[in-house]
Amino acid sequence: MINRVKRMFESLRDRISRRLVNKLILLFTTIIILVVGLLTVISYQMIQKESVNHSITSTTNNLKLVNQNLEDYLEGIEKLSLPQIRYEEILRAVMNEENDYASKMYLEDYLKELFYSRNDLESIYLYLIDQKKYYSITREAYNITVRVSYQAGIPEQPWYEQAMNSPFNRSFQSFIEPGAKTGYTMNLEPSFMGYHRVLRSIVSRDPKAVISFYIKPTVKDEILKDIPFEKGEHLLFLDPDNVPFHSDDRSFLQQAEKAPWLSRLGQDPNSKPITWTNEDKKRYLVVYNVGETDGWKLVKPIPYSKIYAAATATRNLSYMIGLIFLLIAVILVTLISNKITKPLKNLSMEMKRFSEGTFDAEIPVNGRDEIAYLSKHFNRMVRRTNDLINERYKMKLVEKNAILKALEAEINPHFLYNALQAISTKALKSGDEEVADMVDALAVTLRYCISGKDIVNARDELKHIDRYISLQKARFGSRLQVTVEWDDSLMELQIPKLSIQSLVENSIKHALEKVSTGVTINIRAELAETHAVILVQDNGPGISPERMEQVLHSLQADWEEQEGENIGLKNLNTRLKLLYGEEAGLLIRSDEQGTEMSMLIPRGGSSHV
Repeated sequence: MINRVKRMFESLRDRISRRLVNKLILLFTTIIILVVGLLTVISYQMIQKESVNHSITSTTNNLKLVNQNLEDYLEGIEKLSLPQIRYEEILRAVMNEENDYASKMYLEDYLKELFYSRNDLESIYLYLIDQKKYYSITREAYNITVRVSYQAGIPEQPWYEQAMNSPFNRSFQSFIEPGAKTGYTMNLEPSFMGYHRVLRSIVSRDPKAVISFYIKPTVKDEILKDIPFEKGEHLLFLDPDNVPFHSDDRSFLQQAEKAPWLSRLGQDPNSKPITWTNEDKKRYLVVYNVGETDGWKLVKPIPYSKIYAAATATRNLSYMIGLIFLLIAVILVTLISNKITKPLKNLSMEMKRFSEGTFDAEIPVNGRDEIAYLSKHFNRMVRRTNDLINERYKMKLVEKNAILKALEAEINPHFLYNALQAISTKALKSGDEEVADMVDALAVTLRYCISGKDIVNARDELKHIDRYISLQKARFGSRLQVTVEWDDSLMELQIPKLSIQSLVENSIKHALEKVSTGVTINIRAELAETHAVILVQDNGPGISPERMEQVLHSLQADWEEQEGENIGLKNLNTRLKLLYGEEAGLLIRSDEQGTEMSMLIPRGGSSHV
């Protein structure tokens, strides 16, 4: 699997690196991605930081204002519990209540006056310590009455002990914990806060009574409603000893009570926010305010996900805009890169054509940049190369034609000499008509030899051979026998002019002239798989091995080095290679039964075989 991925990666890299335009697109795309990504990350970090600072500032100011309102309210409750003007009268009524009916009525009127003066109290209780009984006033079905009851377990209550031991002679009781009890007999336990105040004798400082105010939860709701509250956020209201009086989520409160930061609240005079990760791995920014008067605390943990919501939305929008910008940029980069690299692509294609042998490859030159400079010089190089090739080609053609003409010219003198000798001999032995026929044959032969064609049909060459043999028979008579085995399908075979004559002439010279008996020359053609083969065989004495080695060596010699008596075969071999390439040529085999010469012409190409 790893090797497959590696091969895919290498293939992709090879495709990208193969073209310059792909490299440019990759380069500019990478730059754009880095710039857009970097700007997005930087802006996201800045917005995050700004969001945190804004949340800290706004929440701190809000908590400070609300906490001040809470402390002002509690200060008002404290003033309500300790009247300055009537304090001695109330203490006197408390001490004489059991024996003085007027004192009893005074206490009832006092409680009614307190209860009627405010609408934020659920109930008021006045516990008489020495008498171990209490007065209570509360709303019962819209009927407000003052009741007197005895209660023995009040001194054992935690709030009672806390009030007695407080230097301020007071205590606050929270009802947020399930099962919190007042100690008094009530139809319905309070749900927010109880305020307890110890009334002491001015002279002896002995506690005489405890007045308790139970505050409605609507007071808390009315004050805390000024704190903006969204889903996921939490709010805690704690007393100076970190006892909770309000929490929007019981389970969250239990987690907060286990956190070490709760005990540190108020120790930092600057009230710096705290970062806290709860048990659910959720990060909170804990913003709080500690009251300046009594040290009450408002704590608002805000999830960082809420704080970063705007930053996240901005980041996602930036990514979307960046993606759109990237797509547009990639399109523009692709178009521009193709526009820039198109001349280079054209130059590369023309250079490839030039390297493959197309010497007229030129490209248009636009502009005056480096690419135009390269294109201009490439065109100049192509034209110069083309001129040199044309010059060289023309020289080769002239050289080739000159060689061919020279070869043809070298053949004619020898033949003319023999032909004229035969005519001369025949003229001495025969009458004028036969001489006239021989002269006509010689005239046609001469006309065929000097024709401008280098390649002729086999049909024409065989007609020439017939005339040539008739002239040679005039010399050798019945000693010369010629047979032709040539299929009609090969009559249009393209062969060099005078090629068969050269082979027949060689058999006459090296076979017939060397013996006194007759010689049979067989001319035939056959079509092999790769070549057309024209064979000329004779039944003469053959060629000795030493002589054969000289003949074969002469066929391999260059044209400039050709000389000696085998000039006809050398000429024919050279002509074949000039006309048909290195695959063409002569093959000579000889033994005591005769000599066979094969002229090979490759099939296809310029041979038309």
